This record gives sequence, C-alpha cells and structure tokens, in this order.
Amino acid sequence: MTLYTIGFTRKTAQEFFELLIKNGVKLVIDTRLNNKSQLAGFTKEDDLKYFLAKVCNIKYVHMEKWTPTDELLKSYKKKIIGWEEYKNQYLNILEKRDIKKDTDFTMLDNACLLCSEEKAEYCHRRLLAEYFKDCNKDIKIVHL
Repeated sequence: MTLYTIGFTRKTAQEFFELLIKNGVKLVIDTRLNNKSQLAGFTKEDDLKYFLAKVCNIKYVHMEKWTPTDELLKSYKKKIIGWEEYKNQYLNILEKRDIKKDTDFTMLDNACLLCSEEKAEYCHRRLLAEYFKDCNKDIKIVHL
C-alpha cells in the first residue's frame, strides 16, 4: 500500500499534475486548513477538484479533521513555537480527534496527502503519513 504526499509550492501546474499521474495516484486528500485562498493558485478547492477529475481522472476529498488548528498553524508560522512543539501538538490533535477510528485505511492506497509546503520534512502531511504508517505497517510513504 503506497501513500504519497505532495506540496504544491514552487511547482507549476504541469509538474504537479504530471507527478500525480506518473505515480498512479487515485485520490488526492487535501489536508490544508485553508484550501480556498487566492494564494493557492491552481489548487483552490473547486479548481483543483475540476482539474484532478478532468485532467487526471483523480478523485478529491478535503479532510478537515486531519488539518492542524488555526491557532497551532499561526503559532508555528509566527515562530512562537518550534517544530518539535508543533509536531507534538499536532499529533495530540490527531489523537483527540480519534482519526484512527474514523479512517478507512484502504482509501489510503495510492492516495496522496496534499498541503502547500514545498518539502515534507517540516510539514504536517509528513507527520500525518507517519501517523498512518504507525497504525498500518503495510503503508509505504513516498513524498513527491
């Protein structure tokens, strides 16, 4: 079972969609808190849904339950808290929301967790993917 992650920052629409197609992604799971911002460009929710379906034959879902809170995100971006504190708080949020119980792990096969961060190293999508791998050892994580 392969679970992909991708960030759209510093990617052209062509690079973004070709990565998804080339890797056989079947479902994009949007893990952004704000997916309607003009700054999101081609990945604004309605536009992205359309492009994924028409260009790539890929389904789309926005999983708000998997997003960090606004307060946590702002604290991290404003450097009020560091990465380790962000990571610990985000993982606590996932536990409190009991996402393990509500997640159909079969939907993660050939799915791709989407966020804006260019690289996964300091992004909640990596933490989320690793969280799922801890729940299901059959998951292989690939960052696009």
